[in-house]
Amino acid sequence: MTAASSPRYMNEHKLFAKCAWRLLPLILLIYLINYVDRVNVGFAALTMNRDLSFSPAVFGFGAGILFFGYSLFQVPANVMLQKVGTRRWIFSIMMVWGLISASTALVRDPMSFYVLRFALGVAEAGFFPGILLYLTFWFPQAYLARFIGIFMTGIPLAFVIGGPLSSVLLEMDGIGGLHGWQWLFIIEGLPATFLAFAVLRLLPDGPAHAAWLTSEEKQLIATRLASEQPHTERLDFLSGLLDPRIWVLGMVLAGMQFGLYGTQLWIPQIVQSLGFSNFATGFVVASSFLVAGVGMVIWGRSSDVNGERIWHIALPLLMGAGALVVAGMATETMVVVIGLTFGLVGVLAVEGPLFSLPKTFLSGTGAASGIAFLNTIGSLGRFLGPYVVGVLRQNTGDYGSGMVAIAGCLVMSAVIVLFLGRSMAARKVQAAP
Repeated sequence: MTAASSPRYMNEHKLFAKCAWRLLPLILLIYLINYVDRVNVGFAALTMNRDLSFSPAVFGFGAGILFFGYSLFQVPANVMLQKVGTRRWIFSIMMVWGLISASTALVRDPMSFYVLRFALGVAEAGFFPGILLYLTFWFPQAYLARFIGIFMTGIPLAFVIGGPLSSVLLEMDGIGGLHGWQWLFIIEGLPATFLAFAVLRLLPDGPAHAAWLTSEEKQLIATRLASEQPHTERLDFLSGLLDPRIWVLGMVLAGMQFGLYGTQLWIPQIVQSLGFSNFATGFVVASSFLVAGVGMVIWGRSSDVNGERIWHIALPLLMGAGALVVAGMATETMVVVIGLTFGLVGVLAVEGPLFSLPKTFLSGTGAASGIAFLNTIGSLGRFLGPYVVGVLRQNTGDYGSGMVAIAGCLVMSAVIVLFLGRSMAARKVQAAP
């Protein structure tokens, strides 16, 4: 009898599947709304930039400045989650970010645009790293990459659903004396505030607080997770901030996020520049992200099944770099769209394997600070990606140079993670008796 077919494995698999079905639908829905509120500015720009006379550089800076506020508050936010509990902390975050996102409809000039985007970053800073930490309360390494991958399909779904929705909302121009982009921010921003109340009722702080788990199931989860605790590592707050592997992974993430945000915040305008109408643009963008979402789930499962992370990070990055170079150099509309699509597949497939790595060498408060700090370093790429593409677009008149710059960052991240993999393998060999 193989381990995978043993009664103990089957019971464990059934239990973690039960937890996933209870938790992931709500978490995925929240992340979808979170991501729509973060990136809908890309669709709003199709008419907002014209109405407010925003240059490409102004838009790129405003789109990216969200991540200054985002990066400053991630580490303290994750520590607060551990202190006050998941339910209350996520509830508070959602209430505030929904209101600020809807308030973006009040933007009148570059400064108000910058201020509200910065404030939105501060408000939502604790959500993403908090949920990543929360998932480690429930799932061991054998399941983590696939479930993180499923959670993070909220990214492509935000475009699959948000793209067509945003296109429709832009057509509301003039209703009630508001521009279409103003209706977009209002209608897409407020659901987060309302959904926050569902978190209080449906999201337990951890397995010990889940009324739908039996005592035996709670004990099995606790035992399984305890068996993976990296006892040889320092687990205090500073361990997550000072561990060099977190810094290196942060550089990998920064390069990947440079590519992701440099592409996704500009892709509506890139597609529009190919000759598509505002309405059609939303559907073209949605189709690209639909393909990317399927790739995320498949690749995250592959990483778990094979028990491998490093190559599951490096290979998609290299594929994405090549695809974006093709998109930047091509002149045929369909080739550009296909290149952008496979570029998105590459950068998004990395998410599950990459964010599973910190839990292999950190736990407790060290994991909380480490995951948040990893995401903080990654925010440098989230800011620079859209801003650099905007500056290059303004200086060159096209998007080709921006796509090549993104490709360079993806290759850099792939090289760094391969060196990290060799370092971690060397550490394991030296530690072996």
